[in-house]
Amino acid sequence: MSTLERAWCRLKAHPLALDAALAAGVLVCMVAGSFVVPRDGHGVTWGVRTPDTLSLFLMLLGAVALVFRRRRPRAVLAVTGTLSVVECVTGDPRAPVAMSAVVALYTVAATTDRPTTWRLGLVTMTVLTAAAMLAGPLPWYAQENLGVLAWTGIGATAGDAVRSRRAVVQAIRDRAERAERTREEEARRRVAEERLRIARDLHDVVAHHIALVNVQAGVAAHVMDKRPDQAKEALAHVREAGRSALNELRATVGLLRQSDDPEAPTEPAPGLSRLAELAATFRNAGLPVEVACADRPGDLPAAVDLAAYRIVQEALTNVRKHAGPAARAEVSVVRVGPDLEVTVLDDGEGGPGTPEDGGGHGLLGMRERVTALGGTLTTGPRYGGGFRVHAILPVHPTAAQGEPV
Repeated sequence: MSTLERAWCRLKAHPLALDAALAAGVLVCMVAGSFVVPRDGHGVTWGVRTPDTLSLFLMLLGAVALVFRRRRPRAVLAVTGTLSVVECVTGDPRAPVAMSAVVALYTVAATTDRPTTWRLGLVTMTVLTAAAMLAGPLPWYAQENLGVLAWTGIGATAGDAVRSRRAVVQAIRDRAERAERTREEEARRRVAEERLRIARDLHDVVAHHIALVNVQAGVAAHVMDKRPDQAKEALAHVREAGRSALNELRATVGLLRQSDDPEAPTEPAPGLSRLAELAATFRNAGLPVEVACADRPGDLPAAVDLAAYRIVQEALTNVRKHAGPAARAEVSVVRVGPDLEVTVLDDGEGGPGTPEDGGGHGLLGMRERVTALGGTLTTGPRYGGGFRVHAILPVHPTAAQGEPV
């Protein structure tokens, strides 16, 4: 960075010093202009004159007023305008005191709105031009009088242009900041949704397998002394349920890995193709399950396939936990028009431990999955005993709902 650039940066950091420097420059220009007078001969020639003491004093006052142009722009315009009127009336030859009024008018136009600029600009132009034409020593049509009109108009126009440009730049910055905030909010929303999705999966996996492990462990403890073969079979089921739980937990938590992690899981998410296997695990745990699946799993989108599997898994887990030891369950998965209907029924005794009591997050998780796909979930007791879970899932969710749940 050059020396001039460093000096300019320091001045911009101190507005009052910058205005003082500008005022000094304007004073130099006004004093230099007061020593020069144009003369018309056979062309334009220039002569030298000595300005009046009053003119020098008026120029000094105008320059001092410009130091405070940012703090009180309208007051500075009134002061410099008054000094210019005095010079237009008394100056002979006239000194360029109006230059300070032009700078003050520029400042007002750059810091206020357009209607205010129009009003103050017209008043300043009218007063200064009228004073120069009507009360000054020169003829009204003199070039210097027309110059006052032109320069005040230029000052107001330039200030308005600068203000408009600043407004455009500020609007662009505001839009960029809003867009950045929107992107951050969208990122936070997506993170929250992903956390919720993973929490649902973890709940479904853990609740299902822990319920099976608990049942089989109870069976093994009950028959360990009298029927060791049945106890070994129950423990084998416990080991298999634990292995399945670890595999599904590893696959679910592995979704948090980076996309370039070579150890990221490649096993597909469970779906209705594993419905028979899921039913078998519950049968091994002592829950009779009948399955009727009239739809080919391969025809379903991945999100719908996973949601249907998780709903059946959670519903059967609730049956095993709450419906009693003699309960039986029926699972039905049917394609009805554009929807997939999943129904899980049981004939258990129910009671205070039913999932309707809200003691856990199973029904809430199922409802969140169904709602995320734009479907509906109905749960409640059956007439004559038992519990019913009925979900309607659109086979082709909307684009906003197309992410796996």
